[in-house]
Amino acid sequence: MVLFSRLPLPTKKRYTAVRWFHWGGSDAPIESLCRCGKCCPAQAQVTVFEGGRLILGDGRAPIENGTLLVDGAKIVQAGPAATVKAPTGATRVNLAGKTVMPMILDTHIHISQTRDAIIRDLKQRAYYGISAVQSMGTNKFDVLPIRNETIPGAARFLAAGRGITRPEPGRDNTPYWINTEAEGRAAVRELAAQKVDIVKIWVDDRNGMFQKLTPALYGAIIDEAHKNGLRVTAHIFTLEDAKGLLRAGVDAFAHSVRDRDVDDEFMTLVKQHPNLVVNPNLPDRGVKTDVSWLKPSLTPAEFQKVEEENTDNPKAQAAHGIQARNLAKLTAAGVKIVVGTDGNTPWAPHVEMEDMRLAGMTPMQVIVASTKNAAEFLRVTDAGTLETGKSADFIVLDANPLDDIKNTRRISSVYLRGVPVSRAGRP
Repeated sequence: MVLFSRLPLPTKKRYTAVRWFHWGGSDAPIESLCRCGKCCPAQAQVTVFEGGRLILGDGRAPIENGTLLVDGAKIVQAGPAATVKAPTGATRVNLAGKTVMPMILDTHIHISQTRDAIIRDLKQRAYYGISAVQSMGTNKFDVLPIRNETIPGAARFLAAGRGITRPEPGRDNTPYWINTEAEGRAAVRELAAQKVDIVKIWVDDRNGMFQKLTPALYGAIIDEAHKNGLRVTAHIFTLEDAKGLLRAGVDAFAHSVRDRDVDDEFMTLVKQHPNLVVNPNLPDRGVKTDVSWLKPSLTPAEFQKVEEENTDNPKAQAAHGIQARNLAKLTAAGVKIVVGTDGNTPWAPHVEMEDMRLAGMTPMQVIVASTKNAAEFLRVTDAGTLETGKSADFIVLDANPLDDIKNTRRISSVYLRGVPVSRAGRP
């Protein structure tokens, strides 16, 4: 079998040229928030969103002519109009012709490094309908307290803190660079003390440039993490490394196999790990696409940068083909798939979701991967679905994403913790 030669492709698709955006106005006051997100505004307001199609996020058929009853920051009820009784005096919002779905959660990004920049990033995510993000291994510990805050108009923040890899001179040295099992275990214990959300490891020689974590090293990291109640997610490239990590008990993959099509041995190992979670993190498809949907949210210069990267690339198409076929096999095997985009592009989940659909997932499977599955993976217990007791985090769309997954981009409005997110002007 001919192996695919690694290319110096962007970390996540095209669209990576524009990574930071203008945010008008000063930051709003910040309130404290427990990690589970159980908070309510000081003055609760009951609102009835009625007449729209409800996609609950759990895979069940949509509810036509549905009603969503919201009290402050929480969902009271979601169901057919005939079954939801609104209290007298409730505010009513007519959503006839619209589709409502839960906000998206992005399980794999690399957020900015400073507090102000992170808050800006989180507000940009909310603008595009993203309610939570997890930064994967490239942040120092000083920004971790942001996880325990709620920021008006901003997505929630989760983080792996510092990831773990072998020395990679010339690359980001925020992660731990280790060479021994003892160093790996010590790094995990420090991460546990910081109460990170997950442990991120890189098992990749970067096209032969560096030594990568060996089975003995990543085995020790996984063992120590599990002893400390932490899960481990792995950046991988090769099929053989993926197999080794499965044998060592890894909990998740932050990328799928990228060097070749997976084989029967790999799929057997996958089936032996029923709790495995995979973020396929598909690369740029290598084809010119319609990016006009981004134009209203970007400056002319920013949009021009996006268009400059919007080209056909046959080599990228080959790389994407491998990973798309592997995603199709994992989906068919019933593996839990989640959305994650790498990099720091706030609209990237909408691109990833289209790519997942083109790889053979149904629109409903893609929606579940980006909502319910992603929330469960992040352990954000009050998000991901439209149901009683959940946070009122939802997107109102002008068209049905079950007809065309690209309709997640046709955003009419976004509600985060029951409050509309400003979409006036650019994010």
